[in-house]
Amino acid sequence: MDKIYKKRTQKDYSLSLKLQILQEIEQGLLTTTGALEKYGVQAASTVRTWLKKYGNFDYQYTIHTMKSKTPEQHILELEQQVRLLEKQKNRAEYLADRADKKVILFDMMIDYAEKEFNIPIRKKQEPK
Repeated sequence: MDKIYKKRTQKDYSLSLKLQILQEIEQGLLTTTGALEKYGVQAASTVRTWLKKYGNFDYQYTIHTMKSKTPEQHILELEQQVRLLEKQKNRAEYLADRADKKVILFDMMIDYAEKEFNIPIRKKQEPK
């Protein structure tokens, strides 16, 4: 029996299927081409798009070769990992600073609301 070709779109794949495929790829259980065969995804570029959109790694800094690496390649890979970690650290610091500012802003809003409307908003905890 011949396999009938059916053009599929991104909407044909559920989010749970996409995440399952990505989890297997990121755990090293499956390659991109393995996902095409196992799950019937039609193009490797589709999986790569999912990796960029939903994946847990920053694929800008990954090396896609499986060959044995020369010391220079290993150093380059480690430098890329350092850049990735610096990028992640900067993002975490930004989010922490933003959260701190939100806490201060919300605290000021509660103070203002308590004063303006003359109602207690914060719960007073009694010592036990």
